[in-house]
Amino acid sequence: MFSHVVIFWTDPQNPKAADELIAGVEKYLRPIPGVLHFHVGKMATSARPVVDQSYQVALNLVFPSKKAQDDYQVHPLHIDFVEKVFKQACKRVVIYDFE
Repeated sequence: MFSHVVIFWTDPQNPKAADELIAGVEKYLRPIPGVLHFHVGKMATSARPVVDQSYQVALNLVFPSKKAQDDYQVHPLHIDFVEKVFKQACKRVVIYDFE
């Protein structure tokens, strides 16, 4: 198993950026083959001080292998997402990959 967690900070100048980002993820990333688990959503609020609440959207993907994730990264739909959605909607991203 290979997990790919992406944390997005959207453009504060665009109040619709989180919704646009999620719509773009659904359009461009969900159809890419090789993903075992796909979950995208807005940050959930928490009263717990250890929970980071500075971001707006997160994406959690699970692949059967690192190779499947590597193939996903170079898929034309992933490249389209980065160019057409991510670069317009986001100001920062942090990625956590683990096996």
